[in-house]
Formats: sequence, structure tokens, C-alpha cells
Amino acid sequence: MAWDTQRTKQRLLDAAVHEYSEHGPLGARVDRVAERAGVNKERIYQYFGSKQKLFAAVLEQEMTKLAAAVPLTGEQAHDLGEFAGRVYDYHRTYPHYLRLLLWEGLETHPGRGEPGPVAAAAERAAHYADDIAAVVRAQRAGALRDDVSPGYLLYLARALAAWWLAVPSTAALMLGRAAEEGPLVRRRVLADLVRDATRPRS
Repeated sequence: MAWDTQRTKQRLLDAAVHEYSEHGPLGARVDRVAERAGVNKERIYQYFGSKQKLFAAVLEQEMTKLAAAVPLTGEQAHDLGEFAGRVYDYHRTYPHYLRLLLWEGLETHPGRGEPGPVAAAAERAAHYADDIAAVVRAQRAGALRDDVSPGYLLYLARALAAWWLAVPSTAALMLGRAAEEGPLVRRRVLADLVRDATRPRS
């Protein structure tokens, strides 16, 4: 029977999502990925080349999933508050991608304010370029403030959506009793804050 290369690669990627989100790019082990996937670990090097390249493939896959689930079209960019709310919903339901990004920041750029080598940089930048183009169109249509770079507006929406979930203990300490409010309330507040921050200035 012919070897199903694509299916095997997908099994490895799915196993790697769990391994990297649990242990980070430095702590991850290819033998655990292979064991979880039920595949000889030599296939990892055959298909992906190295542990770091496997991590890049995982990030690209998870970004593609988020982009498909929460697209930012020109029309949807008119309401970055709702976009932020949908990103928040996605991260609550599928926390792996956010954990991968946090691990990347901790292990790739420890203690520095500037990014170092970025996994799957070209592919991820191309996706963000499409999102930024949608924000530009919304700015030109008068739906978003145009006194700030479109990249900043996109980053604001994504960062606020993710940070609620990235540092829950900090949020609880800052919010006090309001921390007891459920995710629907947080989503509404998040969307309103992003709308207020991105709406056109008179």
C-alpha cells in the first residue's frame, strides 16, 4: 500500500501543535511528537528538516486556521471592535495558537524589546499584509481613524483580544470583583474599547 505522505505530515503537525504549545520550541522533543503521531521520528526530518522548521510549519498552520475562522475583509474591517471580539472567541475556544505565540516570544526573544528570527516570517507577514490592506480601505472609507498607522490599529485589536487570555491572573488582580463577570461581558467591553480607540476622530 502506498505511503500517504500528506496524511502522515498532518498527523505530525497535529501532534506538534500539542507538543509545542505545552513545552515551547526549546522544550519540545521530536520523539514525543513522533510517538503522539504514531510515526517514526525520522519522518519529521524527512518532511520538515528540523525541529525549528517543524515549529514554523505549526505556526503557519495555526495562523491559517485563525485566518479562515476569523477573516478580516474590507467590510469587516469597518468594525475592528467586532473583529477583536471574534478573535477573542477563537482564542477562548482554541487556545493553542496563542500559547504558541507566547512561547515564541519567551524563547526566541528573551528580555529584548525587538524581534529576532521569526518562524515562518514571510508567510505570516503576507497574511498580516492582507489584513492591513483591509484596514487601509476602511480608513479611506472613513470608517476608522486615519491619524494612526493601519498596522497599529490592527495590532491594537489583536493584542487586546489576546491579552485578556494571555495573563488571566493579572486581569483578575486589576479588575477586582469585575473579574467575576463572565466572558460575554469581557467580550462586550473589549469590543467597545477597540471601537472607541479606532473610530474616526472629529
